[in-house]
Amino acid sequence: MSSLNFTISLNTSFVRPPFFFINGLNNMRHVKYYYIFLCFVFVVTVLGNSFVMFSIYTERSFHTPKYMAVFNLALADLGESTALIPNVIATFLFNSQYISFDACLANMFFVLFFTCLQSLSLTLMAYDRLVAIYLPLRYHAIITMQAMTVLLTLAWTYNSFLIILLVASITRLSFCNSIVVKSYFCDHGAIYSLACNDRSMNSMITRVHIILWICVPFLLIVLSYFFIAGALSKIASWEGRFKAIKTCSAHLMLVSLYFLPIIGILIVSLTSTLQPNVRIFNLSIAKTLTPLLNPIIYVLNTDEVREFSKKLFKTKIKKQKKNAT
Repeated sequence: MSSLNFTISLNTSFVRPPFFFINGLNNMRHVKYYYIFLCFVFVVTVLGNSFVMFSIYTERSFHTPKYMAVFNLALADLGESTALIPNVIATFLFNSQYISFDACLANMFFVLFFTCLQSLSLTLMAYDRLVAIYLPLRYHAIITMQAMTVLLTLAWTYNSFLIILLVASITRLSFCNSIVVKSYFCDHGAIYSLACNDRSMNSMITRVHIILWICVPFLLIVLSYFFIAGALSKIASWEGRFKAIKTCSAHLMLVSLYFLPIIGILIVSLTSTLQPNVRIFNLSIAKTLTPLLNPIIYVLNTDEVREFSKKLFKTKIKKQKKNAT
């Protein structure tokens, strides 16, 4: 009898809620204007990243390893925005804050998958720039289409495996208290903090996640630019140095835009108490504006893409004039 009671106790102690309640920025004043702003951000993000992907796909001169990595970054930006912004708008602007358990896990997977894919794409782009400047004579032998395809395949496989592991760790948790998620989407940290059984494994996975997708890629990128700086110091002419630096300018801006807000928020969170709404708002801004600005920065700072844009615009004007006559 005691054995039966113990079994029932074990079974009933594991609780999986049918839904969660996404609280997000619910208590902020005039927050609806922010969600309307997100509508604009989403439209521009889709158009910008679609244009970059269209340019790379249609222009034969862009069929190079470097632009394969750029295409992958644009795809990651588009994927993250599509997985995140429409759900945020639907959740808060239209007061649909309840989300089923399975839908919550799916939302967590796709947002984190594409966010982390951005980090890996930026790392591959740094590797491409490192070889181009540090080993220019061997660049075409090392960075081939086949090599970049293998690297991107490994990045997708590695990313998929670790994100699946992260999301699957939620299924071992029991939620017997609150179902109110203090975030703007089904974030892993906000979900596992609600569990009432042992969540030490989830805490460990979160730390590993921060190391593998933020710290390690950022350190690799910094290390690559350390070697690039060494190579630049050996270039005699200022003109040669400037030309080499210019090829890295767009990538450096993308890296700063992606990593610095996240690292800043992590440092502030570890060293002082940060209001939940402030943390949520800053993270949401970083996650939504980065995919918006990436294609704009790349188009404005890359001569080849800028020239292609001008050529495409001129061709369209000529067609319109021809049709008008």
